[in-house]
Amino acid sequence: MPSLRLFRQHELAFRTQYAELKERTLAAGPLLPGTPGSLQLRKGTGYAYWYRVYYPVPGKQADTLVGREDDDVALESMRERIAFAEWCNSQVVALRKLGFQVADKTVARVLLELHNLGAFEAGLTLVGTLGYMAWLNELGVIAVAARTQDIDLARRQRLRLAVPLSFLDTLQATGLPFVAVPGLPSTAPSTSVKLPGVEGLRVDILAPGEPLGRILAVPELEWAAQAIPHYDYLLTDPEPGSLLAGGQCIPVRLPQAGRLVWHKLYASTQRSGFPEKAAKDRQQALTLAAALCEDDPLALRSSWSSAPESMTDAIRPLRETLLRGLDAHPMAREMLAESFQG
Repeated sequence: MPSLRLFRQHELAFRTQYAELKERTLAAGPLLPGTPGSLQLRKGTGYAYWYRVYYPVPGKQADTLVGREDDDVALESMRERIAFAEWCNSQVVALRKLGFQVADKTVARVLLELHNLGAFEAGLTLVGTLGYMAWLNELGVIAVAARTQDIDLARRQRLRLAVPLSFLDTLQATGLPFVAVPGLPSTAPSTSVKLPGVEGLRVDILAPGEPLGRILAVPELEWAAQAIPHYDYLLTDPEPGSLLAGGQCIPVRLPQAGRLVWHKLYASTQRSGFPEKAAKDRQQALTLAAALCEDDPLALRSSWSSAPESMTDAIRPLRETLLRGLDAHPMAREMLAESFQG
């Protein structure tokens, strides 16, 4: 019985639609949080002022001062920003229906806040399942991606921020009720924040280091990170990208796709006692490898040659299983086989 393909390609017109949305968003600067909103003129204090009225998070209305009634420049600028937000929302809705990966509104609110404060431009990188989802869109392919209640953010070195950015204050400024997750042991600094409830969104800060789980200070975020082996490899030269979430297209930084493939395969070998998560890592890695080989066949082999020996030694025992998983993708199978020979 022939193996099933791991993905299918979006039509060129849809890939072009995504590329235009991404290009225009990258050039837009700070983005409006929440729904696009509307303009309201309020009087009663002797002067009249324009406000933008919107929902920063579902079910919670807010307003932002735009300017005095006669401030035509501020009013026109906000009209243009609202129109752009409405256009983006319509594009994201259409792309979701076409099979593009779109995260939920709470993810959008968090990442947009970090984008507007310059955290991604300063070097913060989106990793984990959301990074994988972003790469599926970047490569123009349709594939299954398990929903996640985590946002994994990482930094390889000190972020290039002009002033420290309080991680907890930043996330609470979204209007979402984030609280710090207690460290283990209880005296250890927290590396995560979380929304209430069993399935509440969790945001983790990660960084290169050993052993797994060691707590590392991140002074520029007034926070701490959890050490992950070989994240220095994963986070080398991250690339600009975007994530579709809610009704937004949010500029982020992503690990190189080839490095993400190999690090996910390495991570799958380290998940002792968690076979489901290991299987998810391998599935995501194989899907991304197959899609990447359609776009840049040499990237996979180049990323393998850059990987540290302790990583490649851990992955090599998976060789036959991985090759069988790529039976429906001959080019990726060949590239994987050549990589193992190197």
